[in-house]
Amino acid sequence: GRGQALMFWIGLVAMYAVLQTQFEYYAQHSFFMHRLQHLVLHHVAPFLIAVSAPAAILGAGLPTIVHRHVVTPMRRNRLLRFLYAAIQEPLVSGAIFVGLIYFWLIPSVHFYAMLNVPLYNTMNWGVAIEGLLFWWMIFNMRAPGNTDMRHYGYRLMVLFLVMLPQIALGAYIALSDHDLFGIYAACGRILPITPLMDQAIGGLLTWVPAAMMSVVGGLVLVYRWNTQSRGAETPLPPTLRCAR
Repeated sequence: GRGQALMFWIGLVAMYAVLQTQFEYYAQHSFFMHRLQHLVLHHVAPFLIAVSAPAAILGAGLPTIVHRHVVTPMRRNRLLRFLYAAIQEPLVSGAIFVGLIYFWLIPSVHFYAMLNVPLYNTMNWGVAIEGLLFWWMIFNMRAPGNTDMRHYGYRLMVLFLVMLPQIALGAYIALSDHDLFGIYAACGRILPITPLMDQAIGGLLTWVPAAMMSVVGGLVLVYRWNTQSRGAETPLPPTLRCAR
């Protein structure tokens, strides 16, 4: 419907805005702007794209040659199917989702990522792609087979579990009494705020909005669970099939 199309385009435009506009320059010279960038790339934009369930429409719009030479071989490749199924297992997907946040916020790793262009691009595109995979797993409406791998209750549990370490990390950064990320002082902080204020706002962005995304996602799942249990919701067939 129009609502789904609107969410898809908002998510896509949001990703473009934080990666391909002047915003990225600010994200390179302010910690809290960097955290805002990753909030969009890892949470908000992938959330909107995944909840809009665009796979069937996008798949139908692909040229025949792409289906024949790209999509079909990928579907038939056992290794790719195994890997996709593995990273879409809710606990695995949740662990990777949180693990990437922690990894890129290790001060020494973060320092080099902000100085090295290939590593910087890997960081940004990595969190964006992984965010899409995670939220796709959360909102995928087709459960594979008769297993409970994607049962709504299981996915709700994963949303709760990924929320806790984000709260802990965000609180640690926000309440820290020393500058953890000296790279922004070295490169020149673009906004007239102190390092600790910059860090505190960035920590709060890692803490509160990121955790709230789990709450919003949980509400969407509860609504779909309730609707589907009453037989009023028809699953949308995705273009990619998971290995069973």
